[in-house]
Amino acid sequence: MQIIMLKSKLHRVTVTQSELHYEGSCAIDDTLLEAADIHEYQQIDIYNVSNGERFTTYAIRAERDSGTISVNGAAAHKANPGDILIIATYANYNEVELEKFAPQLVYVDAHNRINNTRHHIPVQMAAA
Repeated sequence: MQIIMLKSKLHRVTVTQSELHYEGSCAIDDTLLEAADIHEYQQIDIYNVSNGERFTTYAIRAERDSGTISVNGAAAHKANPGDILIIATYANYNEVELEKFAPQLVYVDAHNRINNTRHHIPVQMAAA
C-alpha cells in the first residue's frame, strides 16, 4: 500500500513579489529549496495564510540567499507581496519507507531567512 505523506514544508514564508505576466510557477530562494529538499520544477502546494487561498504550481530557483518568494502567472492573483505562505510537497511512501519517514520542516523569519529546520518524526512513529 502507498500512503501520501508530507515530504517537506516551508513554514510561513513571506511573498516578496508577484509577477502576473510571467509564465507561471513560484520562484523560491535556492537556499530554501535546498533546506526543504524541493527540486526545481517539482509540484508544490501553496497555502496562503493571509487570505485563505490554496493552489498548486511548481517551484523554480531564485537567487541564493535573496529571500525571494515570487508567485508568478495566474497564481499571482492568489498572493500579494507581504502575504504569508506555507509551501508544501507530498510524496508516496510504502510501509517500509514509512518506518524511516520524517518530513523536512523549514521555519523562517520575516525576511525568509532560515531560523530552524528539522526532520519531524510523527508521534506514533517516535513511540515505536
